[in-house]
Amino acid sequence: MPTSVSSNNLRVEDLTVVYRGLPALSSVSLQVAAGKIVAVLGANGAGKTTLLKAISGSVKPTHGRVFLGEDRIDGLPAYQVARRGVHHLPEARGLFRDLSLRENLALAANVLPSREVNERLPVILARFPMLAERASVPTSTLSGGQQQVLAIARALLVKPRLLLVDELSFGLAPMLANQAFDLLAALNRELGSSVLLVEQNVGRALRVCSYAYVLKNGVLAMQGDPESLLSDRRLLYSYLGAEVPVH
Repeated sequence: MPTSVSSNNLRVEDLTVVYRGLPALSSVSLQVAAGKIVAVLGANGAGKTTLLKAISGSVKPTHGRVFLGEDRIDGLPAYQVARRGVHHLPEARGLFRDLSLRENLALAANVLPSREVNERLPVILARFPMLAERASVPTSTLSGGQQQVLAIARALLVKPRLLLVDELSFGLAPMLANQAFDLLAALNRELGSSVLLVEQNVGRALRVCSYAYVLKNGVLAMQGDPESLLSDRRLLYSYLGAEVPVH
C-alpha cells in the first residue's frame, strides 16, 4: 500500500543528545510539514549534524521523541529508520569511492524490493545522462559536482518519505551549488518528500525552504519564515556570524 502524503510529517519533540557529559542538543523541538522543505541554520558546532544523525538513527538521543507520521522512530537503529522511509544525505555524501556509480545506487536502494530497484534504476540513469555515461567507473573519479548529483539521484531512486540533507553546497563552486539546490527543489516537487535541510549558506537555504530554524550551541535560538528571518538581519548575524552570506 502506498504511503499517504500526511504520513510524511516530521515531528521532533524536546530532543536532547549528550556526548561525554556535554550537551550537543538541548530540548530541540521542530516540525516539517508533509512535502515541505525546512532549513536548519547555524554556525559550525551548532548541533545541526547531530540533529540529523539523531533523526536518522546514527546517534541515539538522550531524551525526547521523533515521529515520522504516526511512527515513532527515535532510538531505532539506522537501518530500521531507513526502512521507514528516511534517507540521510550526509555532508561528505556517503559514497563508496571504490565502487562504481551503479553499485552505489544499488546499495542505497537495498531498502526497496529488488524488482522495484530493477525497474527504477534505468529510469534514474536515463534522467541523468552524465551519470549513465559513467555508470561503470569508480565513484572516486567523479568531480564534486557529479558526486553531489549522484547523491541526489540516490534519494530519487529510493523515493523517501523524509530526506535529511547535510550541507548540500559542501565543496561545490557557486554555480554547481545553485544547480544542486535546483535539483533538490525539483526532487521535492516530484516526490512530495518532506525535506530537512542543514546548511551554512543562508541565502541558498532560505530561497528553497518554507520555514527555518536557527541553532546556536545546541539550542533553538530563533525560527520563522524566510522573509521574517532575513528582515531581522541584526539578529540573524548575531547567531550565524557576519561572515555567512545571506544573498
